[in-house]
Amino acid sequence: MFDIKWISANPEAFDAALATRGAEPLAASLIALDDDRRSVVAEMNAAQEKRNGASKLIGQAKAQKDEARAQELMAEVAGLKETLGQLEARERQLTEDLRAALSVIPNLPAQGVPVGEDETGNVPYFRTGESAETRPAKPNLAFAPKEHYELGEAMGGMDFETAAKLSGSRFVVLKGQIARLERAIGQFMLDLHVNEHGYTEVVPPYLVRDEAMYGTSQLPKFDGDFFFTPHGEGRLALIPTAEVPLTNLVREALLTQDELPLRFAALTPCFRSEAGSAGRDTRGMLRQHQFNKVEMVSITTPDQSDAEHERMLACAEEVLKRLGIHYRVMQLCTGDMGFGARRTYDIEAWLPGQNTYREISSVSVCGDFQARRMDARYRDANGKPQYVHTLNGSGVAVGRALIAVMENYQNEDGSISIPAALQPYMGAIEKIGG
Repeated sequence: MFDIKWISANPEAFDAALATRGAEPLAASLIALDDDRRSVVAEMNAAQEKRNGASKLIGQAKAQKDEARAQELMAEVAGLKETLGQLEARERQLTEDLRAALSVIPNLPAQGVPVGEDETGNVPYFRTGESAETRPAKPNLAFAPKEHYELGEAMGGMDFETAAKLSGSRFVVLKGQIARLERAIGQFMLDLHVNEHGYTEVVPPYLVRDEAMYGTSQLPKFDGDFFFTPHGEGRLALIPTAEVPLTNLVREALLTQDELPLRFAALTPCFRSEAGSAGRDTRGMLRQHQFNKVEMVSITTPDQSDAEHERMLACAEEVLKRLGIHYRVMQLCTGDMGFGARRTYDIEAWLPGQNTYREISSVSVCGDFQARRMDARYRDANGKPQYVHTLNGSGVAVGRALIAVMENYQNEDGSISIPAALQPYMGAIEKIGG
């Protein structure tokens, strides 16, 4: 969500930034809509002032026993009351029209974000002093690696056929040692972020109101991408990510600067309709309607948000370093970033079975874009209310981490070695299957 005052003061910069995201110029139409609204407000104020003046004159006319003049003024006040009602209705409609127009505009990219139309414009990212050698190496497999679903089905731990009977496509039933491994991965990641990275563990609701989805910018633009269930006279959404409830923990809050940063983490199921992904990743667990994910959310001050973004990226990377999974980090270009992001880093894990990298985490800084939608603020050092900055990141997707572990730690006999970091969560066993 944007401040219309800022757009009015910077129309060319606003349109230029939108252009990098493939959007048409909108400043002129938004300013015109706001001008109409402000014009109506001016008419309301003038009418109210005139009404107040006429009301005072009624008292004077009655005191002077000038009933004719009093009746004339009363008729004028009645007319002004009707006019005010019409103007107030018009102002409410224009305010809602402006809010609706602003709510479907993507966030503006931060300075330095590469400009591009799609994922082909993304660029590799390394922090200062970092190199490829600081990340785990690719596994040196002496045999033709299999994909995760081949390994899982052969082991009897992945059942897509039964899941389809229960729920349809893009679901899976995990069983036995594979189910235990998936649970171990989630517990390991949550423990890491809570015990070592300083996040507060949260168990949030998995069903949220439209207002919460609006606050983190999933609605109204992407209404068709989610699952909803009727609730009373309205509906509730199944969370597509724990980002929604975690970020909304500060909804309509006025925090103190000393409280920030706030850091939350949760391990939750996520539900996505995957609208528009027909034909993509139809085999295996890469693109599911239901999956588990560890989510990290930070709430901070504007001057600390970029540093917090780098910190959050490092927290997500540490998961893959501990698991010994080779990965790369890509900085997303303007055309590939999510709707609410100012800057995004994607972590892509190496999958030997596919012989390619696949996204396993996305870490974004949103600036005050979500905070304006949620009315989430803090008092700065001068006591002035300011909007917080919000950040979110996968720390990481549990299902995709399971895929990465299975494919990177597979053995020629079909067994899967257990990374050392996960063995305490697996009863100290070193291998499953085979």
